[in-house]
Amino acid sequence: MMRKIPLICLTLLVTALHAVAQSTEIQYLSGTGSDHTVNWQFLCTGGNNAGKWTTIPVPSCWELQGFGKYDYGFAKDSVRGKESGRYKYAFKVPAAWKGKKINIVFEGVMTDATVKINGTAAGPTHQGAFYSFKYDISHLLKYGGQPNQLEVTVDKHSANQSVNEAERKADFWIFGGIFRPVFLEALPDQHIEAVAINAKADGSFQADIAVKAAADMQLLIQLYDKDNKMVGMPLSQQVSGHQMQAQGKYKDIQLWSSEHPHLYKATISLLHQHKVVHTISQRFGFRTVELRQRDGIYVNGVKMKFKGVNRHSFSPESGRTTSRSISIADALLIKDMNMNAVRMSHYPPDAHFLEVCDSLGLYVMDELAGWHGYYDDTTGAKLVKEMITHDVNHPSIVMWANGNEGGHNTALDHFFPDLDPQRRPVVHPWQLFNGIETQHYREYNYGIGNYENGREIVMPTEFLHGQFDGGHGAGLEDYWEKMWHNPLSAGGFLWDFADQGVVRKDLHDSLDTDHHRGADGIVGPHHEKEGSFFTIKQVWSPIYIERREIAPDFNGTFDVENRYAFTKLDQCTFTARLVALEAEKTDSFHVPAPPVKPFEKGRLQLPLPADWSSYDVLYLTARDADNREIFTWSYPIVRPQQVVQRSIDTIGTGNVVLTERDSLWVVSANKTALAFNRNNGLLMGVKYKDQDIPLSKGPVLQEAENNFAGFTHRYEGKNLIVTSTFDRKLSYNTLRWTIYPSGIVKMVVIYFPAAYFTTFAGVNFSFPESAIRGVGYMGDGPYRVWKNRLKGNRFGIWHKAYNNTETGESWNYPEFKGYHANMYWCDFITDQRVFRVYTENEGLFLRLFTPAWKTDQWHNYEPLFPAGDISFMQGISSIGSKTQRNETTGPMGAKNIFYDYEKDPERALQITLYFDFSVK
Repeated sequence: MMRKIPLICLTLLVTALHAVAQSTEIQYLSGTGSDHTVNWQFLCTGGNNAGKWTTIPVPSCWELQGFGKYDYGFAKDSVRGKESGRYKYAFKVPAAWKGKKINIVFEGVMTDATVKINGTAAGPTHQGAFYSFKYDISHLLKYGGQPNQLEVTVDKHSANQSVNEAERKADFWIFGGIFRPVFLEALPDQHIEAVAINAKADGSFQADIAVKAAADMQLLIQLYDKDNKMVGMPLSQQVSGHQMQAQGKYKDIQLWSSEHPHLYKATISLLHQHKVVHTISQRFGFRTVELRQRDGIYVNGVKMKFKGVNRHSFSPESGRTTSRSISIADALLIKDMNMNAVRMSHYPPDAHFLEVCDSLGLYVMDELAGWHGYYDDTTGAKLVKEMITHDVNHPSIVMWANGNEGGHNTALDHFFPDLDPQRRPVVHPWQLFNGIETQHYREYNYGIGNYENGREIVMPTEFLHGQFDGGHGAGLEDYWEKMWHNPLSAGGFLWDFADQGVVRKDLHDSLDTDHHRGADGIVGPHHEKEGSFFTIKQVWSPIYIERREIAPDFNGTFDVENRYAFTKLDQCTFTARLVALEAEKTDSFHVPAPPVKPFEKGRLQLPLPADWSSYDVLYLTARDADNREIFTWSYPIVRPQQVVQRSIDTIGTGNVVLTERDSLWVVSANKTALAFNRNNGLLMGVKYKDQDIPLSKGPVLQEAENNFAGFTHRYEGKNLIVTSTFDRKLSYNTLRWTIYPSGIVKMVVIYFPAAYFTTFAGVNFSFPESAIRGVGYMGDGPYRVWKNRLKGNRFGIWHKAYNNTETGESWNYPEFKGYHANMYWCDFITDQRVFRVYTENEGLFLRLFTPAWKTDQWHNYEPLFPAGDISFMQGISSIGSKTQRNETTGPMGAKNIFYDYEKDPERALQITLYFDFSVK
């Protein structure tokens, strides 16, 4: 038991701590990451540029440097080929290091590493790619100015079959090389070997310390806060063996959580006669993780809902070799989606990523590698120890994972609590283990067994697979509301964070995702944001705002729910902005933050200006205590009918003239010429000033009877009316055109879908894709939507150039083709003309063409689009994912339901459009 130092001795001991510190000395032999490398001599035995000595940057994956063969884990020859790398590097060590213990440390080598110093083996071959390992090479070194020769032979695939089963036969890229840093550490002969800290939410502190020290030596521990101010009294104890345990209790400490990642530093010193022999510093956080069976996973006494994502250590240019800046960028993007958790798939990450999660605040599930295979007992025991020893003190780690999807060696489970003084929960991803059901990709209504109706904690470690544009945001709102309100749900982890696109040196530096296999991300290889990024950001906002329509009697109130675990809403800031979109008039103001406690509800009260209703849209923005945007919600004030009334001149001058030509009625009005089919009423052609406008063959009803019939024409004043005749049995769907003297054309379609359950409801027009150059529209944007992914966009005026992007195949986002929500008007831009279409309908969807897409092996991802090229829809399709059909992602994935009983005109759907062909 540690004893507290009497106050009278404090000054002396603190002086000793700050004396000439004998810290562990570090000398890098490699660089520190992908942005800082050192060239070593190198020869690759197979694949590209094989058989010749040259140089290679270290750390790196040799494929990304133009060597060897690119392998995705499913490649049939990925573990058969004998591909090795031979490294050489000359280095010197200071003469002052003689007599110290010198370790050579490898942070990660793929996959088998045989190390020699000056021609002598440093130790046994290390097997396992993602783990830090070291050798004591003190006795092998030459000191002072004498050069030392380091030789490392790296086999890309292991001689140990269990390592290949765990790491190499997997659904991710398989690289080779010394892909993480290499350095020397010099320790005094008497030194601290390892420290494992357990600092709890009640202020209790425990450190398990391994030392190599004599009995007349003393251990001293001092804590410091983020400002490097001493916390509490130092703790002291005489050395009494190799393994020691220090304990203390601290008051008024700040707890670590993802919302408030308060960190402390423990300086542990080994003293001899009041002189520091060796000292190390370790960052940590006070926090407690508890698994309560049939209840939940608690952090600091609060039940957690993990809003998580799976993340690979990956960069397109450098593969598994990353950097601190990459870790920071990844963590910031993850937090920007309002996530609070990240799973290390499917291996331990770089140390700097865990450090970033500690400092920025992300809960981490750290994972022993094992995709569908697992390590043998002996190898696994060694690698578990290496992982936990390396990562144990990170407060961000709240769970351990023993493998993945069947890659679980149960003989290794006991090592986690044995080696971890915090005894964090252990899970088997994809299995029910330890009272936690983690099964992957279960349907929304998966009600059998223990997933929904059982008594275990439910936490899928993979759900809503993000291949192509399915999954992630599509279905998330349904899933999350169910998870949020289910007391046994601990949240879950989306698959996955970023598309794994490799820059192929052998293919002209093109990006390769191994076709569809690596394109599972919410963001692209270079962090290009898909539409799902913003859907997740809204759905997982810790500030939940109940649905609110802005009516004329709006009083500025919003009902809110605080879904933070540790943050009151008055620790956040709220601002509002009123915008007149086409007049470019704005008014911004601060919104008082209510003191709503975590998990409670309250009300925001906006101090609205008197003229608020003269604006088009209200934007409400919430920011957290670090001024990071949580989300910006948008609320249209103006209605589509009001925009039509203020924008369209239907009077004009001149007359509307109709002539008959074969089966057509040809109508002219103010430089606009239109051709209508006299039998079905379809618009067959348009010209403005003798320029063809390529809109035609519409409106054609989708999933409804195109039974417009009995057309007549007449004048009402100067307006020409072309209309069909209603018949309850034969022509119950009706079409009416009104052509105004100004050249404005109004279309009204009143219709009944063909069935009670329909995929679509709306009308189509033909428009050659080759003619479109872009669109500008007022509505929700700029990203396309699906029926089960409507959240995340913002109401405004958006401009989009044409592109042929399909999600995960190329990354020019936002995609042009597909459905766009809440259209008020849209400008269609061609080489010759711009024409505009308005609507009076609220909630109308604009469909732009049909994207090219590829399906998965089970044909779950089958995007559905109506016929024609451009559509105006009141019901659109949902989307599936690689692992689920669209209808199994929840209620929003189901078909549309429209009432059609007895073709009652009062129950019919109606679409009203206005066409202005004279815009430009």
